[in-house]
Amino acid sequence: MIDRTTVEVYERSAVAYGEARSADAAGRASDFAARASAVEPGGVRLDLGCGPGHYLPYLGVGGPVVAADAAPAMVAEARRRHPGTPGVVCDLAALPVRRGALAGVWASKSLQHIPRDALPLALAGLHRALAVGGVLDLTVFAGDGHWRSGADDDFPGRRFTWWRPEALTDLLVGAGFVVDEAPSDPAGRRHGRLTARATRARTLPDTVGPGMRLLLCGLNPSLYAADAGIGFARPGNRFWPAVQAAGLAAVDRDPDRALAEHGLGLTDLVKRATVAAAELRTDEYRAGLARVSRLVAWLRPGAVCFVGLAGWRAAVDRKAVAGVQPDGLAGVPVYVMPSTSGLNAATPLSTLVDHLRAAADLADLR
Repeated sequence: MIDRTTVEVYERSAVAYGEARSADAAGRASDFAARASAVEPGGVRLDLGCGPGHYLPYLGVGGPVVAADAAPAMVAEARRRHPGTPGVVCDLAALPVRRGALAGVWASKSLQHIPRDALPLALAGLHRALAVGGVLDLTVFAGDGHWRSGADDDFPGRRFTWWRPEALTDLLVGAGFVVDEAPSDPAGRRHGRLTARATRARTLPDTVGPGMRLLLCGLNPSLYAADAGIGFARPGNRFWPAVQAAGLAAVDRDPDRALAEHGLGLTDLVKRATVAAAELRTDEYRAGLARVSRLVAWLRPGAVCFVGLAGWRAAVDRKAVAGVQPDGLAGVPVYVMPSTSGLNAATPLSTLVDHLRAAADLADLR
């Protein structure tokens, strides 16, 4: 997902970049390391997009740090400068890290090289790699759109994606993080920087991206699903059997493949995980609908299907019935269907399948 031309610039400029730049946020890095140590004493933290390793001395206080970068020359330079530091070459959006392995991720001016519509999946990957309570500290440049540096840059050819605070906050929440420090520019530099800090919550990240045929929106993750790392994971839930029977996904309980191979996205109205959806409040549903509406306005799926009537009734229309809704969401058609939970045993699997097929037909009409 990371821009390959940018990687090539860093690959041929590792030594020169190391000499031209320095750790200009060393205090913040040290504070991050302390927070990561509080999550898990001796816990591993990842320097994501480590470059030549400017921050490694500050990140390793209280626990081991791993240098990760998409440019092999950068990882080699970081390890040369800091012997003994383990390093890994990887796409920043596809980490070779087991689930829950990290106490913290430091991402200083690295995720801005990922295209805008690929960042939700990149953040979802960070959510999976972090332990519950793990710390994410990120810095990107502020602005709109994207830009590739030209001859006036000392390292021309790099692609940057600019971010606004509100949009970045939405993505962090959607990726399953509690935003502890909202994105802001701490210094007012020439290229304004957005710095943010977030905590990995016990919940699920969105699985969304461009070109979605259908976006399915659940009420909220159960604690069981949050711990399993897969939405609708409880054996008694008919969601995945219904999705497969409707022809919307071929593989059981694999949201990444459902998105990549079938254009099926997954999100939740409320990100807070609970034992039961009955614990949710009306204000949570309404705030969640506002976030989902902004997500839909941005990514423009063919249609949105809300799985479970309670959320739509609480946030939009208390008399809503299953089926196509008269008012869409951000100009996109909306379908509401019954819950797939085992608690809703009165609705047979065949009816759930019919609803999913009807939602898919609605998306295809658009």
